[in-house]
Amino acid sequence: MAIGKRSCSLVCLVSFQMIFLLSSAPWPGAEGLLFPQHYTVMHWARRIEQEIDRVFQQITGAQQLKGIYNEERRHFSVIKNQPRRIVEKVALDIERLLAKKRKALDRLASEAERLQREHLWKDSIKELDMAYYDSKAELDYYSMDGEGEVENPSHIKLEFVYDPNFKNNVNYSYTAVQIPTDIYKGAPVILNELNWTQALEKVFMENSREDPSLLWQAFGSATGVTRYYPATPWKAPDKIDLYDVRRRPWYIQGASSPKDMVILVDVSGSVSGLTLKLIKASVMEMLDTLSDDDYVNVARFNEKAEAVVPCFKHLVQANVRNKKIFKEAVQQMQAKGTTDYKSGFHFAFNQLLNKTNVPRANCNKIIMLFTDGGEDRAQDVFMQYNWPNKTVRVFTFSVGQHNYDVTPLQWIACTNKGYYFEIRSICAIRINTQEYLDVLGRPMVLAGSDAKQVQWTNVYQDALGLGLVVTGTLPVFNLTMDGNSQNQLILGVMGVDVHLDEIKRLTPRYNLGANGYIFAIDPNGYLLLHPNLQPKLVNLPEPVTLDFLDAEVEDSNKEEIRRQMIDGRPGEMQIKTLLKSIDEAYIDDVFRGYTWAPINGTDYSLGLVLPPYNEYYVQADLSDVMMQLQYMQSLLPSSFESSGHVFLAPREYCKRLHLSDNNTQFLQSFLSLIIDISPESDECDQDLIHNLILDSRIIGQLASRVWKNKDLNSYGFLAVFASTDGGITRVFPNIAADLWDEDPEPFNSNFYRRSLDNKGYMFRAPQRSSLDDLIGGENGTVSILVSSAVEVNLGGKILKPAVVGVKLDLEAWVDKFKILASNVSDGRQGSHKCGPSRICEMDCEANTDDLLCYLIDDGGFLVMSNQRDTGKRWDFSLETWTLISCTLSSTTPSTFGGSRSSISPPVNPSAAATQGQHRGDSLCRP
Repeated sequence: MAIGKRSCSLVCLVSFQMIFLLSSAPWPGAEGLLFPQHYTVMHWARRIEQEIDRVFQQITGAQQLKGIYNEERRHFSVIKNQPRRIVEKVALDIERLLAKKRKALDRLASEAERLQREHLWKDSIKELDMAYYDSKAELDYYSMDGEGEVENPSHIKLEFVYDPNFKNNVNYSYTAVQIPTDIYKGAPVILNELNWTQALEKVFMENSREDPSLLWQAFGSATGVTRYYPATPWKAPDKIDLYDVRRRPWYIQGASSPKDMVILVDVSGSVSGLTLKLIKASVMEMLDTLSDDDYVNVARFNEKAEAVVPCFKHLVQANVRNKKIFKEAVQQMQAKGTTDYKSGFHFAFNQLLNKTNVPRANCNKIIMLFTDGGEDRAQDVFMQYNWPNKTVRVFTFSVGQHNYDVTPLQWIACTNKGYYFEIRSICAIRINTQEYLDVLGRPMVLAGSDAKQVQWTNVYQDALGLGLVVTGTLPVFNLTMDGNSQNQLILGVMGVDVHLDEIKRLTPRYNLGANGYIFAIDPNGYLLLHPNLQPKLVNLPEPVTLDFLDAEVEDSNKEEIRRQMIDGRPGEMQIKTLLKSIDEAYIDDVFRGYTWAPINGTDYSLGLVLPPYNEYYVQADLSDVMMQLQYMQSLLPSSFESSGHVFLAPREYCKRLHLSDNNTQFLQSFLSLIIDISPESDECDQDLIHNLILDSRIIGQLASRVWKNKDLNSYGFLAVFASTDGGITRVFPNIAADLWDEDPEPFNSNFYRRSLDNKGYMFRAPQRSSLDDLIGGENGTVSILVSSAVEVNLGGKILKPAVVGVKLDLEAWVDKFKILASNVSDGRQGSHKCGPSRICEMDCEANTDDLLCYLIDDGGFLVMSNQRDTGKRWDFSLETWTLISCTLSSTTPSTFGGSRSSISPPVNPSAAATQGQHRGDSLCRP
């Protein structure tokens, strides 16, 4: 409901319905017209409210529906949701699921280390000696002349079968190999890698036999070779395949420990032209080797050093957003001045060694220097900050074609536990900017089993089309001996994918209600599970990183919840918060209960959000087959003509039931399957089906007792409907279903979820984009959807198991609106006709030329008015009214050519909700 208030600057619009008046008539006294007083408009508002409530209750049968629920009480139980128990159970189930994947990873990593240790290196190995499935062999970018494919003599051809679990054609008898485009497949190091990894095929198969739910299993080698199981042809998004496993999020996270990095960029005058372009490209490639566990800053230097992003005063998390900011800043760098390495290194060491409370990885500390060369060795800087402990590694990169002495750069790297690299052309950038990861992996190899632990990645898009996944990773160490010392190289990373849907299946969905949900976050606060984690466009190389505070409307309570979840502490909190609607057009003020706990064996933490009205839920008990058949009669299409059309929520009721976007087809498939196998079959989710059948009975009774006996047209209604938690939506009359465009899943429907969170009636005006569809009928009618939740008291337990509503005929209700907002039949005035001899107030019916009356909803959107062109004004919203009122406040009557005043009283002043604004993070945080 809304609160209206007069102000010198703007009209305050707060929630639900209000009447908004504008007058273009002369000032009071002229021609006997007075602008309506505030109490008059309040009177109109009450009349409108009373009329809506009267006809809504009569037509929808909301009160009768409560009685039907009580009549059916013996056929269902009312069960209490116990948030703490739910969270602990789901966390345990997820822990067990991931433990099975961890077991597969352990077996793969240990076998890979054994196989490589026993492998005998072959210098003379040839491509003809190897037989493997090259996953890119069928792609046409191996053709050199564009006329045909280049035949690979080592390639074997396979036959494939489609597997819906992988969403791909696969072959279970072989592994597939992917080699980056810029790596020569005939190189001895690649051929030896293919040789010893061939034996992993058997281990992959054994894992799949032991755990049939396993998806992609892969080994990403430090040489760039990827071997994965089961075999499937490679998919490249572009004509040139730029995929390199060493750049994938799962490999980066598994191949090295977290790191703090400062990238120093020489922007002195000598690096202008092509050298500067190469440096910029190299820095951006270097940023792509960092993950969300890393922290970074980028500085440019000549005579002095400064951060390329001025507001990044210290190391910042290397997440997608910050890396994008860095890349944009790097592109703007210009070369000028002279080189002073000392200024750059002073800046870098201060960033890395500064004893502040700012977040950082606190593991590997690295300086990356990109330059064309120089004579200064900055020895005194290293003596001051880094020697003798050498806690910071320094890597140097000589970039461009030049004849400068590179000895100082080599000395700087070698005396600070780093490496020296040369980047002469653009082709050398990718390989040289990722070689440092091998160096950082050495401490892990030397630490042995103490450093080996499974890590779980952020959510990211699978390269083979599986969708959104997380990957468990485990490093594979080189355990061979180099003389008398152990080899310090990392062989690569093992990975096992887990599809998000596999985790979601472990969470309760429908017992929590439309506005209850499970979510999970990683140690960086990024979401693993959440209803709002639905990326429309996914950039393949980057992880899908959505922070918990960005997925919801941020407040201090949620910041504390996020902090405790990251720290791995369990807890619970009841809060009042703001909630965005599905279409992001409305903000509601709601109460929510948050409960959370860590998922043992992982870095994830799990949370549950539950509204107070979902403390209890209905669980049907319809094990009697004859009763099931009786209750299902209302689902048959033969009942639609008399009782209205049924839409069935597309849920996974049975394993053999395929979801479909065509709801009529889905309903037919459901009925056919249930007749074939019975609702009690082990193939079906009996709780889902029992609730569905019960709700079909309850809403069917409502339609036969109330709806079918009503003449909707006489009330100005086009349709009446009801939707339930069990997944039933019934629309009466049957013909109204042709224009029904709401989601058949009530839990995904905007009107359903908002009705549960708000008291009273929710109005939804058609938006301009849908107006043509709405008036596409033969009679050109336009409808306004009005809905309200049904609150049922079952033995002292309050539930909201359904939402009922109507579709108003706009034309009929505009006429009714004008009458209700008029002085007709108003005992305070004998007549609404005014003239020079009689002074009285204007109203919305008699004075349509002089008084503009608008009814707007709680989002500021126009519902109806007393003007003929109402349909053309549906794009008017809160911003429009604010602009109008601000204009009015600064316009004098003489300037405007007449008076324009406004009064906006609430239709129901007892239920006001606060309007809020969604969090918008600034790019630079303090």
